[in-house]
Amino acid sequence: MPEGHSVHRIARQFDRNIVGHAVGASSPQGRFVEGAAIISGRTATQVRAVGKQMFLEFDDDLWLRVHLGMYGAWDFAGEILVDPTIASANGRMGQTNQRGTELGEAILDSAGENSLTSIGAPRRSRVHVRMSEQTTGLSDEGDEWPPPVVGQVRLRLLTDLTCADLRGPTACELQSADEVAATIAKLGPDPLVDDVREGEERFVSVVRRKPTSIGLLLMDQSVVSGIGNVYRAELLFRARQNPHTPGRDVPEEVVRGIWRDWVRLLAIGVETGQMMTMDDLDPDAYRRAMASRDDRHWVYHRAGLPCRVCGTAIVVEEAATRKLYWCPSCQA
Repeated sequence: MPEGHSVHRIARQFDRNIVGHAVGASSPQGRFVEGAAIISGRTATQVRAVGKQMFLEFDDDLWLRVHLGMYGAWDFAGEILVDPTIASANGRMGQTNQRGTELGEAILDSAGENSLTSIGAPRRSRVHVRMSEQTTGLSDEGDEWPPPVVGQVRLRLLTDLTCADLRGPTACELQSADEVAATIAKLGPDPLVDDVREGEERFVSVVRRKPTSIGLLLMDQSVVSGIGNVYRAELLFRARQNPHTPGRDVPEEVVRGIWRDWVRLLAIGVETGQMMTMDDLDPDAYRRAMASRDDRHWVYHRAGLPCRVCGTAIVVEEAATRKLYWCPSCQA
């Protein structure tokens, strides 16, 4: 599932390329025809990301709410102006031309994820799709504008220069300003939205009174916004915290440490486009980590492999239908 860093990157792409422009909207898939018709021709006026949800405002206080869920992704094509706070794996920036070819260096890892042109749930099965997870090998039709619709596109937003295609979201709906406020009010603090200190106090207050395990609380978007399966596993390992401990029994200093670590890791994720959770890597190790997810995490997706710290086999178990990875020795 796309986690908080991805949604903030999406919002920054929208802010640079869609906000301030009149937008043509359509639903090639046919599942959002009425909503697309309502926003088509309106000007996008602002965008907000909170946790795993993005809110795009149009004229007359009309908002588009998108939750990518497990499989959603936004694919961008055209002349894409990249936000200067978003770096590639090697720190270079890029702007795409009409064919979608990166003028800087592509952010393409071994899983086929290019975090400038496609942001959301990465999967190899979509590599063949133009402007999905690659910026090379485009067909001779690459100069066609707007680009052909490929696959199940729930919503296409089109300006004179930029195309944004939404595939596979859990939620894609129009809301009023009051409905947006009510949706956001149900969410836990997001370090990139809320005051960091106030967010920490909210997070600590909720966690420290809950009998629910800390492993489940970190996935509860009403407790803290943006954390998903990868960040949950990595934050708990970095804190050396047993995921099954009830929140109310986790020492306050540990809870505060998890929040502060989340603040740091989220910022890194937004900047690089990757969920980098290992510290103090030398340049070669960093390049390997950027190229391969297997080299950028402590415990996530390492079931049965030796812990990088103690050598104990990493355990995977199911917690509320999601996989939980942890080290039974380091996190005892």
